[in-house]
Amino acid sequence: MAAYDYDLFVIGGGSGGVRAARVAASLGKRVGIAEEFRFGGTCVIRGCVPKKLFVYASQFPEHFEDAAGYGWTVPRAAFDWPTLIANKDREIARLEAIYQKNVANAGGETFQSRAVLVDRHTIRLEAEDRTVTADQILVATGGRPALHPALPGSEYCITSNEAFHLAELPKAIVIEGGGYIAVEFANIFHGLGVETTLVYRGTEILSRFDMDLRQALHQTMEKKGIRILCHAVSEDVSRRADGRLEVRVTGGEVLLADQVMLAIGRVPNTENLGLEAAGVDMAKNGAIVVDAWSRTNLDNIWAIGDVTNRVQLTPVAIHEAMCFIETAFKDNPTAPDHDVIATAVFSQPEIGTVGLSEDDAAKHFPDLEIYRAAFRPMRHTLSGRDEKMLMKLVVDGETRKVLGAHILGPDAGEMAQLLGIPLKAGSSKDDFDRTMAVHPTAAEELVTMYKPTYRVKNGKRID
Repeated sequence: MAAYDYDLFVIGGGSGGVRAARVAASLGKRVGIAEEFRFGGTCVIRGCVPKKLFVYASQFPEHFEDAAGYGWTVPRAAFDWPTLIANKDREIARLEAIYQKNVANAGGETFQSRAVLVDRHTIRLEAEDRTVTADQILVATGGRPALHPALPGSEYCITSNEAFHLAELPKAIVIEGGGYIAVEFANIFHGLGVETTLVYRGTEILSRFDMDLRQALHQTMEKKGIRILCHAVSEDVSRRADGRLEVRVTGGEVLLADQVMLAIGRVPNTENLGLEAAGVDMAKNGAIVVDAWSRTNLDNIWAIGDVTNRVQLTPVAIHEAMCFIETAFKDNPTAPDHDVIATAVFSQPEIGTVGLSEDDAAKHFPDLEIYRAAFRPMRHTLSGRDEKMLMKLVVDGETRKVLGAHILGPDAGEMAQLLGIPLKAGSSKDDFDRTMAVHPTAAEELVTMYKPTYRVKNGKRID
Protein backbone atom coordinates (compact mmCIF):
# COMPACT_ATOMS: atom_id res chain seq x y z
CA MET A 1 0.00 0.00 0.00
CA ALA A 2 1.25 3.44 -0.96
CA ALA A 3 2.31 5.80 1.79
CA TYR A 4 -0.02 8.79 2.10
CA ASP A 5 0.03 11.83 4.33
CA TYR A 6 -3.44 10.99 5.62
CA ASP A 7 -5.68 7.98 5.94
CA LEU A 8 -8.63 10.30 5.35
CA PHE A 9 -8.87 13.83 4.04
CA VAL A 10 -12.19 15.62 4.26
CA ILE A 11 -13.03 18.54 2.00
CA GLY A 12 -15.68 20.65 3.72
CA GLY A 13 -16.06 21.56 7.38
CA GLY A 14 -19.84 21.39 7.77
CA SER A 15 -21.81 19.09 10.04
CA GLY A 16 -21.26 15.97 7.95
CA GLY A 17 -17.60 16.56 7.19
CA VAL A 18 -16.69 17.47 10.76
CA ARG A 19 -18.49 14.43 12.15
CA ALA A 20 -16.65 12.10 9.76
CA ALA A 21 -13.28 13.71 10.50
CA ARG A 22 -13.76 13.67 14.26
CA VAL A 23 -14.93 10.06 14.46
CA ALA A 24 -12.24 8.80 12.07
CA ALA A 25 -9.56 10.60 14.09
CA SER A 26 -10.90 9.09 17.31
CA LEU A 27 -10.36 5.66 15.71
CA GLY A 28 -6.66 6.45 15.39
CA LYS A 29 -6.75 7.39 11.70
CA ARG A 30 -4.57 10.17 10.35
CA VAL A 31 -7.16 12.78 9.40
CA GLY A 32 -7.04 16.16 7.72
CA ILE A 33 -10.00 18.42 7.02
CA ALA A 34 -10.08 21.65 5.02
CA GLU A 35 -12.72 24.38 5.11
CA GLU A 36 -12.34 27.54 3.04
CA PHE A 37 -14.95 29.65 4.83
CA ARG A 38 -15.94 28.84 8.44
CA PHE A 39 -16.17 25.52 10.24
CA GLY A 40 -19.75 24.54 10.98
CA GLY A 41 -20.99 24.79 7.42
CA THR A 42 -24.38 25.99 6.26
CA CYS A 43 -26.30 24.77 9.30
CA VAL A 44 -24.22 26.47 11.95
CA ILE A 45 -22.98 29.54 10.10
CA ARG A 46 -25.82 30.60 7.76
CA GLY A 47 -28.62 28.09 8.07
CA CYS A 48 -30.49 26.17 10.75
CA VAL A 49 -28.91 27.70 13.86
CA PRO A 50 -29.03 31.44 13.06
CA LYS A 51 -32.40 30.90 11.39
CA LYS A 52 -33.88 29.41 14.56
CA LEU A 53 -32.45 32.29 16.61
CA PHE A 54 -34.19 34.69 14.22
CA VAL A 55 -37.41 32.68 14.58
CA TYR A 56 -37.27 33.09 18.36
CA ALA A 57 -36.70 36.82 17.98
CA SER A 58 -39.65 37.21 15.64
CA GLN A 59 -42.08 35.40 17.97
CA PHE A 60 -41.89 37.91 20.80
CA PRO A 61 -44.45 40.40 19.43
CA GLU A 62 -47.14 37.69 19.59
CA HIS A 63 -45.97 36.63 23.05
CA PHE A 64 -46.31 40.23 24.24
CA GLU A 65 -49.82 40.43 22.76
CA ASP A 66 -50.90 37.10 24.26
CA ALA A 67 -49.65 38.05 27.72
CA ALA A 68 -52.56 40.47 28.22
CA GLY A 69 -55.07 37.62 28.32
CA TYR A 70 -53.12 36.10 31.20
CA GLY A 71 -53.14 39.27 33.27
CA TRP A 72 -49.83 40.78 32.22
CA THR A 73 -49.42 44.40 31.25
CA VAL A 74 -46.49 44.61 28.90
CA PRO A 75 -45.07 48.07 28.09
CA ARG A 76 -44.73 49.01 24.46
CA ALA A 77 -41.78 46.99 23.18
CA ALA A 78 -38.98 48.19 20.91
CA PHE A 79 -36.79 45.98 18.72
CA ASP A 80 -33.15 46.61 17.86
CA TRP A 81 -31.89 44.71 14.81
CA PRO A 82 -28.15 45.39 15.40
CA THR A 83 -28.42 43.85 18.87
CA LEU A 84 -29.94 40.67 17.44
CA ILE A 85 -27.22 40.47 14.77
CA ALA A 86 -24.41 41.01 17.27
CA ASN A 87 -25.75 38.41 19.71
CA LYS A 88 -26.33 35.94 16.88
CA ASP A 89 -22.80 36.45 15.57
CA ARG A 90 -21.35 35.86 19.03
CA GLU A 91 -23.19 32.56 19.40
CA ILE A 92 -22.20 31.41 15.89
CA ALA A 93 -18.54 32.20 16.60
CA ARG A 94 -18.75 30.13 19.79
CA LEU A 95 -20.19 27.15 17.92
CA GLU A 96 -17.65 27.48 15.10
CA ALA A 97 -14.78 27.26 17.59
CA ILE A 98 -16.30 24.13 19.13
CA TYR A 99 -16.59 22.42 15.74
CA GLN A 100 -12.95 23.05 14.93
CA LYS A 101 -11.78 22.19 18.44
CA ASN A 102 -13.62 18.87 18.46
CA VAL A 103 -11.68 17.70 15.41
CA ALA A 104 -8.37 18.78 16.90
CA ASN A 105 -9.17 17.15 20.26
CA ALA A 106 -9.85 13.88 18.48
CA GLY A 107 -6.43 14.04 16.83
CA GLY A 108 -7.38 15.46 13.42
CA GLU A 109 -5.68 18.33 11.64
CA THR A 110 -7.73 21.29 10.42
CA PHE A 111 -6.91 23.63 7.54
CA GLN A 112 -8.49 27.02 6.83
CA SER A 113 -8.13 26.67 3.09
CA ARG A 114 -9.87 25.82 -0.12
CA ALA A 115 -8.99 22.25 -1.08
CA VAL A 116 -8.91 21.10 -4.70
CA LEU A 117 -8.46 17.59 -6.03
CA VAL A 118 -5.39 17.14 -8.22
CA ASP A 119 -5.97 13.45 -8.74
CA ARG A 120 -7.74 10.64 -6.85
CA HIS A 121 -5.21 10.71 -4.01
CA THR A 122 -3.83 14.28 -4.08
CA ILE A 123 -5.36 17.46 -2.67
CA ARG A 124 -4.07 20.96 -3.19
CA LEU A 125 -4.43 23.34 -0.24
CA GLU A 126 -4.78 26.70 -1.96
CA ALA A 127 -4.11 28.89 1.10
CA GLU A 128 -0.85 27.04 1.82
CA ASP A 129 0.23 26.60 -1.80
CA ARG A 130 1.05 22.93 -1.31
CA THR A 131 -0.35 19.49 -1.88
CA VAL A 132 -1.08 16.62 0.47
CA THR A 133 -2.03 13.02 -0.24
CA ALA A 134 -4.67 10.78 1.26
CA ASP A 135 -5.73 7.17 1.01
CA GLN A 136 -9.46 8.00 1.32
CA ILE A 137 -11.05 11.33 0.40
CA LEU A 138 -14.48 12.51 1.53
CA VAL A 139 -16.17 15.45 -0.22
CA ALA A 140 -18.67 17.22 2.03
CA THR A 141 -18.82 20.72 0.58
CA GLY A 142 -22.59 21.13 0.89
CA GLY A 143 -24.70 23.49 -1.18
CA ARG A 144 -25.55 27.16 -1.58
CA PRO A 145 -28.61 29.22 -2.49
CA ALA A 146 -29.48 29.18 -6.17
CA LEU A 147 -29.20 32.51 -7.94
CA HIS A 148 -31.45 33.78 -10.74
CA PRO A 149 -29.23 35.36 -13.41
CA ALA A 150 -32.08 35.31 -15.95
CA LEU A 151 -34.07 37.75 -13.79
CA PRO A 152 -33.46 41.35 -14.91
CA GLY A 153 -32.13 43.15 -11.85
CA SER A 154 -31.06 39.98 -10.07
CA GLU A 155 -27.90 41.82 -8.98
CA TYR A 156 -30.08 43.77 -6.55
CA CYS A 157 -31.36 40.61 -4.87
CA ILE A 158 -30.09 38.83 -1.78
CA THR A 159 -30.31 35.20 -0.63
CA SER A 160 -30.63 33.66 2.82
CA ASN A 161 -26.85 34.02 3.18
CA GLU A 162 -27.03 37.81 3.10
CA ALA A 163 -30.25 37.95 5.13
CA PHE A 164 -28.27 37.00 8.23
CA HIS A 165 -25.99 40.01 7.87
CA LEU A 166 -28.15 42.92 6.71
CA ALA A 167 -26.88 46.24 8.02
CA GLU A 168 -30.43 47.33 8.78
CA LEU A 169 -33.86 45.77 8.95
CA PRO A 170 -35.84 46.55 5.79
CA LYS A 171 -39.23 48.23 6.00
CA ALA A 172 -40.54 45.96 3.22
CA ILE A 173 -39.28 42.76 1.62
CA VAL A 174 -40.31 40.59 -1.31
CA ILE A 175 -39.34 36.93 -1.06
CA GLU A 176 -39.27 34.80 -4.20
CA GLY A 177 -40.01 31.13 -3.54
CA GLY A 178 -42.41 28.85 -1.71
CA GLY A 179 -40.19 26.26 -0.04
CA TYR A 180 -39.38 26.04 3.62
CA ILE A 181 -36.61 28.67 3.50
CA ALA A 182 -38.89 31.20 1.80
CA VAL A 183 -41.76 30.46 4.19
CA GLU A 184 -39.60 30.60 7.30
CA PHE A 185 -38.02 33.92 6.35
CA ALA A 186 -41.41 35.37 5.42
CA ASN A 187 -42.60 34.65 8.96
CA ILE A 188 -39.35 35.90 10.49
CA PHE A 189 -39.40 39.25 8.72
CA HIS A 190 -43.13 39.73 9.29
CA GLY A 191 -42.69 38.99 12.99
CA LEU A 192 -39.98 41.64 13.17
CA GLY A 193 -42.36 44.23 11.73
CA VAL A 194 -41.38 44.08 8.06
CA GLU A 195 -44.05 44.39 5.36
CA THR A 196 -43.64 40.99 3.70
CA THR A 197 -44.77 39.61 0.35
CA LEU A 198 -44.12 36.04 -0.77
CA VAL A 199 -44.10 35.40 -4.53
CA TYR A 200 -44.35 31.75 -5.60
CA ARG A 201 -44.80 30.24 -9.04
CA GLY A 202 -46.58 27.12 -7.74
CA THR A 203 -50.20 26.52 -6.80
CA GLU A 204 -49.53 26.35 -3.07
CA ILE A 205 -46.59 26.95 -0.74
CA LEU A 206 -44.46 24.07 0.61
CA SER A 207 -44.68 21.49 -2.16
CA ARG A 208 -44.17 17.88 -1.05
CA PHE A 209 -45.75 18.58 2.35
CA ASP A 210 -49.26 17.41 3.20
CA MET A 211 -51.82 19.61 1.45
CA ASP A 212 -53.94 20.19 4.56
CA LEU A 213 -50.94 21.68 6.36
CA ARG A 214 -49.94 23.74 3.34
CA GLN A 215 -53.36 25.31 2.98
CA ALA A 216 -53.83 25.88 6.70
CA LEU A 217 -50.44 27.57 7.03
CA HIS A 218 -51.12 29.71 3.96
CA GLN A 219 -54.41 30.92 5.45
CA THR A 220 -52.83 31.62 8.84
CA MET A 221 -49.94 33.56 7.33
CA GLU A 222 -52.33 35.74 5.36
CA LYS A 223 -54.44 36.39 8.48
CA LYS A 224 -51.27 37.61 10.18
CA GLY A 225 -50.70 40.08 7.35
CA ILE A 226 -48.20 38.30 5.08
CA ARG A 227 -49.17 38.70 1.44
CA ILE A 228 -48.80 35.51 -0.62
CA LEU A 229 -48.94 35.59 -4.42
CA CYS A 230 -49.14 32.10 -5.93
CA HIS A 231 -49.00 31.37 -9.66
CA ALA A 232 -46.67 34.36 -9.87
CA VAL A 233 -43.01 35.17 -10.38
CA SER A 234 -40.88 38.27 -10.24
CA GLU A 235 -40.28 39.48 -13.79
CA ASP A 236 -38.06 42.50 -13.19
CA VAL A 237 -36.24 44.21 -10.31
CA SER A 238 -35.07 47.81 -10.57
CA ARG A 239 -33.55 50.30 -8.14
CA ARG A 240 -35.13 53.70 -7.72
CA ALA A 241 -33.29 56.93 -7.13
CA ASP A 242 -34.11 56.77 -3.42
CA GLY A 243 -32.46 53.33 -3.18
CA ARG A 244 -35.65 51.31 -2.80
CA LEU A 245 -36.48 48.46 -5.17
CA GLU A 246 -39.40 48.02 -7.52
CA VAL A 247 -40.42 44.43 -8.33
CA ARG A 248 -42.71 43.81 -11.28
CA VAL A 249 -44.55 40.51 -10.85
CA THR A 250 -46.81 38.40 -13.02
CA GLY A 251 -49.80 40.44 -14.11
CA GLY A 252 -47.90 43.72 -14.14
CA GLU A 253 -48.26 44.75 -10.49
CA VAL A 254 -45.21 46.59 -9.12
CA LEU A 255 -44.20 45.89 -5.51
CA LEU A 256 -42.09 48.35 -3.55
CA ALA A 257 -39.45 46.88 -1.24
CA ASP A 258 -36.13 47.57 0.42
CA GLN A 259 -34.86 44.03 -0.14
CA VAL A 260 -35.70 41.22 -2.55
CA MET A 261 -34.70 37.79 -1.33
CA LEU A 262 -34.34 34.79 -3.62
CA ALA A 263 -35.24 31.46 -2.01
CA ILE A 264 -35.65 29.37 -5.14
CA GLY A 265 -33.67 26.29 -4.20
CA ARG A 266 -30.10 25.27 -3.54
CA VAL A 267 -27.30 23.92 -5.72
CA PRO A 268 -24.36 21.62 -4.84
CA ASN A 269 -20.94 23.20 -4.23
CA THR A 270 -18.90 21.28 -6.79
CA GLU A 271 -17.43 23.97 -9.06
CA ASN A 272 -13.64 24.23 -9.28
CA LEU A 273 -12.99 21.40 -6.83
CA GLY A 274 -10.98 19.38 -9.32
CA LEU A 275 -13.62 16.67 -9.45
CA GLU A 276 -13.42 16.43 -13.22
CA ALA A 277 -9.63 16.18 -13.14
CA ALA A 278 -9.86 13.37 -10.62
CA GLY A 279 -12.44 11.57 -12.75
CA VAL A 280 -15.41 11.83 -10.37
CA ASP A 281 -18.80 11.38 -12.03
CA MET A 282 -21.34 14.18 -11.53
CA ALA A 283 -25.01 14.62 -12.35
CA LYS A 284 -26.36 17.31 -14.67
CA ASN A 285 -27.28 19.49 -11.72
CA GLY A 286 -23.69 19.42 -10.45
CA ALA A 287 -24.31 16.92 -7.65
CA ILE A 288 -21.73 14.19 -7.03
CA VAL A 289 -23.06 10.78 -8.05
CA VAL A 290 -22.70 8.19 -5.28
CA ASP A 291 -23.84 4.64 -4.71
CA ALA A 292 -25.92 3.38 -1.78
CA TRP A 293 -22.84 3.60 0.50
CA SER A 294 -21.89 7.18 -0.51
CA ARG A 295 -18.98 6.01 -2.67
CA THR A 296 -18.31 7.70 -6.01
CA ASN A 297 -17.23 5.89 -9.17
CA LEU A 298 -13.70 6.02 -7.72
CA ASP A 299 -13.41 3.52 -4.89
CA ASN A 300 -11.42 5.81 -2.58
CA ILE A 301 -13.46 9.00 -3.05
CA TRP A 302 -16.74 9.44 -1.20
CA ALA A 303 -19.34 12.19 -0.84
CA ILE A 304 -22.03 12.95 1.73
CA GLY A 305 -24.54 15.65 2.54
CA ASP A 306 -26.06 18.30 0.30
CA VAL A 307 -23.30 18.00 -2.29
CA THR A 308 -24.90 14.67 -3.29
CA ASN A 309 -28.39 16.22 -3.55
CA ARG A 310 -30.12 13.30 -1.84
CA VAL A 311 -31.90 14.62 1.26
CA GLN A 312 -30.81 18.14 2.15
CA LEU A 313 -31.02 18.08 5.94
CA THR A 314 -28.25 18.44 8.51
CA PRO A 315 -29.12 15.29 10.52
CA VAL A 316 -29.08 13.34 7.26
CA ALA A 317 -25.55 14.53 6.48
CA ILE A 318 -24.43 13.48 9.97
CA HIS A 319 -26.12 10.09 9.56
CA GLU A 320 -24.39 9.63 6.19
CA ALA A 321 -21.07 10.51 7.85
CA MET A 322 -21.52 7.80 10.47
CA CYS A 323 -22.47 5.27 7.79
CA PHE A 324 -19.36 6.26 5.84
CA ILE A 325 -17.19 5.58 8.89
CA GLU A 326 -18.76 2.14 9.33
CA THR A 327 -18.21 1.33 5.65
CA ALA A 328 -14.75 2.80 5.07
CA PHE A 329 -13.03 2.14 8.40
CA LYS A 330 -14.93 -0.51 10.35
CA ASP A 331 -15.39 -3.17 7.68
CA ASN A 332 -19.14 -2.90 8.22
CA PRO A 333 -20.74 -1.69 4.97
CA THR A 334 -23.69 0.44 6.02
CA ALA A 335 -25.99 2.25 3.60
CA PRO A 336 -27.64 5.45 4.84
CA ASP A 337 -31.33 5.02 5.60
CA HIS A 338 -33.30 7.81 3.96
CA ASP A 339 -36.72 6.35 4.68
CA VAL A 340 -39.20 7.97 7.13
CA ILE A 341 -37.33 11.15 8.04
CA ALA A 342 -38.96 13.56 10.46
CA THR A 343 -38.61 17.22 9.63
CA ALA A 344 -39.91 20.63 10.65
CA VAL A 345 -40.69 23.97 9.07
CA PHE A 346 -40.15 26.76 11.58
CA SER A 347 -42.96 28.88 10.28
CA GLN A 348 -45.40 30.56 12.65
CA PRO A 349 -47.25 28.35 13.46
CA GLU A 350 -44.63 25.70 12.78
CA ILE A 351 -44.97 22.42 10.95
CA GLY A 352 -43.74 19.03 12.10
CA THR A 353 -44.09 16.08 9.79
CA VAL A 354 -42.88 12.51 9.34
CA GLY A 355 -43.77 9.88 6.79
CA LEU A 356 -46.10 10.05 3.80
CA SER A 357 -48.53 12.84 3.02
CA GLU A 358 -52.09 11.86 2.20
CA ASP A 359 -51.55 12.44 -1.51
CA ASP A 360 -48.34 10.41 -1.64
CA ALA A 361 -49.83 7.58 0.41
CA ALA A 362 -52.86 7.42 -1.92
CA LYS A 363 -50.51 6.68 -4.83
CA HIS A 364 -49.25 3.50 -3.17
CA PHE A 365 -52.01 2.29 -0.84
CA PRO A 366 -55.55 1.52 -2.10
CA ASP A 367 -57.25 1.97 1.27
CA LEU A 368 -56.39 4.78 3.67
CA GLU A 369 -57.85 5.94 6.93
CA ILE A 370 -57.37 9.65 7.61
CA TYR A 371 -57.57 10.93 11.18
CA ARG A 372 -57.76 14.70 11.36
CA ALA A 373 -58.32 17.15 14.20
CA ALA A 374 -58.37 20.96 14.02
CA PHE A 375 -58.75 22.89 17.25
CA ARG A 376 -57.61 25.99 19.10
CA PRO A 377 -54.72 25.05 21.41
CA MET A 378 -55.21 25.80 25.08
CA ARG A 379 -52.51 28.48 25.12
CA HIS A 380 -54.71 30.58 22.82
CA THR A 381 -57.93 30.30 24.84
CA LEU A 382 -57.21 33.17 27.24
CA SER A 383 -55.09 35.16 24.81
CA GLY A 384 -57.96 35.22 22.33
CA ARG A 385 -55.64 34.46 19.42
CA ASP A 386 -57.68 33.07 16.53
CA GLU A 387 -55.22 30.45 15.41
CA LYS A 388 -56.02 26.77 14.92
CA MET A 389 -53.83 23.74 15.42
CA LEU A 390 -54.03 20.84 12.96
CA MET A 391 -53.09 17.21 13.56
CA LYS A 392 -53.37 14.46 11.01
CA LEU A 393 -52.54 10.75 10.84
CA VAL A 394 -52.42 8.83 7.57
CA VAL A 395 -53.06 5.12 8.15
CA ASP A 396 -53.01 2.09 5.86
CA GLY A 397 -56.57 0.78 6.08
CA GLU A 398 -55.50 -2.80 5.47
CA THR A 399 -52.58 -3.22 7.88
CA ARG A 400 -53.40 -0.27 10.22
CA LYS A 401 -49.77 0.87 9.95
CA VAL A 402 -49.33 4.60 10.51
CA LEU A 403 -47.83 5.92 7.28
CA GLY A 404 -47.64 9.62 8.08
CA ALA A 405 -48.09 12.08 10.93
CA HIS A 406 -48.49 15.80 10.26
CA ILE A 407 -48.85 18.69 12.71
CA LEU A 408 -49.35 22.44 12.36
CA GLY A 409 -49.11 24.39 15.57
CA PRO A 410 -46.98 25.28 18.60
CA ASP A 411 -44.05 22.89 19.22
CA ALA A 412 -44.89 20.84 16.11
CA GLY A 413 -41.19 20.27 15.42
CA GLU A 414 -40.62 18.81 18.87
CA MET A 415 -43.57 16.44 18.40
CA ALA A 416 -42.35 15.38 14.96
CA GLN A 417 -39.03 14.29 16.43
CA LEU A 418 -40.80 11.99 18.89
CA LEU A 419 -43.29 10.76 16.29
CA GLY A 420 -40.33 9.76 14.14
CA ILE A 421 -39.60 6.93 16.58
CA PRO A 422 -42.92 5.01 16.36
CA LEU A 423 -43.23 5.61 12.63
CA LYS A 424 -39.68 4.40 12.05
CA ALA A 425 -40.50 1.35 14.14
CA GLY A 426 -43.55 0.63 11.99
CA SER A 427 -46.13 1.19 14.72
CA SER A 428 -49.81 0.69 13.99
CA LYS A 429 -52.79 2.89 14.74
CA ASP A 430 -53.69 0.29 17.38
CA ASP A 431 -50.37 1.07 19.11
CA PHE A 432 -51.33 4.74 19.13
CA ASP A 433 -54.78 3.90 20.50
CA ARG A 434 -53.30 1.82 23.32
CA THR A 435 -51.06 4.69 24.39
CA MET A 436 -52.29 6.70 27.37
CA ALA A 437 -52.80 10.39 26.75
CA VAL A 438 -50.96 13.12 28.64
CA HIS A 439 -53.56 15.67 29.69
CA PRO A 440 -53.90 18.55 29.15
CA THR A 441 -51.62 18.71 26.11
CA ALA A 442 -52.13 19.33 22.43
CA ALA A 443 -50.20 16.15 21.62
CA GLU A 444 -52.83 13.98 23.30
CA GLU A 445 -54.90 14.36 20.15
CA LEU A 446 -52.45 12.00 18.46
CA VAL A 447 -53.60 9.11 20.69
CA THR A 448 -57.27 10.03 21.12
CA MET A 449 -58.45 10.16 17.50
CA TYR A 450 -60.24 6.80 17.49
CA LYS A 451 -62.55 7.22 14.51
CA PRO A 452 -61.36 8.05 10.97
CA THR A 453 -62.40 11.48 9.77
CA TYR A 454 -62.69 10.02 6.27
CA ARG A 455 -61.26 7.25 4.11
CA VAL A 456 -59.44 7.33 0.79
CA LYS A 457 -60.09 4.37 -1.52
CA ASN A 458 -58.16 4.08 -4.77
CA GLY A 459 -57.27 7.74 -4.54
CA LYS A 460 -60.82 8.99 -3.96
CA ARG A 461 -62.06 10.48 -0.70
CA ILE A 462 -65.02 8.79 0.96
CA ASP A 463 -66.67 10.68 3.82
